[in-house]
Amino acid sequence: MGRRNGDGLGIIFSVAKTAIKANKAYKSNIAAQERAQKSYNNARERAEKQYENSKRKLHETTKTLEAMERSSEELKKFQYLESGILPDVIEKKMVVDFELLKPSFNPLTFTLPSYLQKALPEPIKQSYIQAVGRKPFLGLILKSKNKLWQKKIENAETEFENNHLLWQQKIDDRDSEIDNLRRKFDQLQIENKIKHHSKCEEIEIFKSGYFSFDNSSVISYMKIVLDKSDYHIGWKREYDIAYSTESKEMIINFKLPNLDIIPIEKDYRYVKILDSIEPKFRKRSEIDTCYKSLISNIALRTIYEVFKSDIANSVSVLTFNGFLIADNPINGKSENIDIISILISRDEYEKIDFRNIVPIRCIQGLSAVISPAPNELVAIKPIREYSMIDKRFVEEEDIISKLDKRPNLMDLNPFEFENLVSNLFSKMGLETKQTRTSKDGGVDAIAFDKRPIIGGKLVIQAKRYKNTVGVSAVRDLYGTLLNEGASKGILVTTSSYGPDAYVFSKDKPIELIDGGGLLYLLKQVGINAKIIMPDIWELG
Repeated sequence: MGRRNGDGLGIIFSVAKTAIKANKAYKSNIAAQERAQKSYNNARERAEKQYENSKRKLHETTKTLEAMERSSEELKKFQYLESGILPDVIEKKMVVDFELLKPSFNPLTFTLPSYLQKALPEPIKQSYIQAVGRKPFLGLILKSKNKLWQKKIENAETEFENNHLLWQQKIDDRDSEIDNLRRKFDQLQIENKIKHHSKCEEIEIFKSGYFSFDNSSVISYMKIVLDKSDYHIGWKREYDIAYSTESKEMIINFKLPNLDIIPIEKDYRYVKILDSIEPKFRKRSEIDTCYKSLISNIALRTIYEVFKSDIANSVSVLTFNGFLIADNPINGKSENIDIISILISRDEYEKIDFRNIVPIRCIQGLSAVISPAPNELVAIKPIREYSMIDKRFVEEEDIISKLDKRPNLMDLNPFEFENLVSNLFSKMGLETKQTRTSKDGGVDAIAFDKRPIIGGKLVIQAKRYKNTVGVSAVRDLYGTLLNEGASKGILVTTSSYGPDAYVFSKDKPIELIDGGGLLYLLKQVGINAKIIMPDIWELG
């Protein structure tokens, strides 16, 4: 009995011991799981932090690269505007190829409509006979059967003949329609050739006009040259061209880009704190200097393109007038504001190596007139006004001119011409006093501009010339200007001036007014006149 109780206690003790071990094992397993979970969570947290750091660094790197790219783009644009406009065109082909202006000849192709291309098979007599079939066997015995078969044969032959006639009619109608279409096509082909020849002939006339210094042809030629000139900036170009056949003078009024074309952002940088790309702005002086360089480059580029492309030597002297379009702060209206004017002769052009010049210094050496502050829209007076040669006068008398009642300035005597010029400047607001010291029959006058600061004494000399006025007359006027102590000299002629005259006067207080300019000024003050040159005329 006592032994059994001992055995029971041993069993209980053994079970309890086992349970304790199991519990410890369970708790140990739970702790291991917790440690594993904690280790997993820590690893996951580290991975997430590493991912976020990598993501942040990638974002920062991307933004930094974007800022560098934008900085590079702004730098390239700034450098191009500052110094790339002129070099971009050097050594490029400028000459207009007249042959390429001619359209290529594209001969027309004759194609029949689909319904006329369909075959019209000719009816075959034998097929109609065969459709009736062979003579019946009983036809050899019975006449009625034979007659019936013969009747079918006759009907088949009749049907064939009718259908053949219809087929022949269709063939005839089709051939007639094809012939008609062919005649129309031949006529169109002739018209096509005539049209092509006419367009080619227009180009030949244009070419001949350009080489003979025809006014409209020379202007059209230069427009082609300037139109195909590719500027790599977002700017709409506009320009007007005036040309004088007599003096071979050209004036180009050229719309320049405004100051806002210069990028104000110098570079960009990524700011981590703000998480944004922030610009660094250029100094105002840097922008102004770039803009002056830009307009100088555009002016020289245009001059280079005109003279280099001019294989006919139609231009002896060129004036480039660059202007801006801006709103007048007083009246709010858009106005043209001239900011640069350059007069250059062909001889001066040929002495310039455009590959090695400093543009601003080059135009200064050409005695250009430049706005002291183009960024503030300070206007200048062009060396030569576009309108002075835009208004053309008649060279030869024709039926219309015979009916024209306007006075011909070449018919005036020296005294009348003197009064005319004096009256012109009086109507323009000057106080004019005539002199009678000229030995060549022309008119000399002293005028006074009473406006304060910009006014002063003016020497005016007029010459009724049929031929081109040379530089000697301009030198004489300059000498008179110095002797008289005048602030400005004005030379008026009924003809035109040579390139040397313009070159001599461009950096001096002298204004040259040719025949077209004289007529234009007269019209502005209400005097309508004309200039018709006689066959023989002495200098006056």
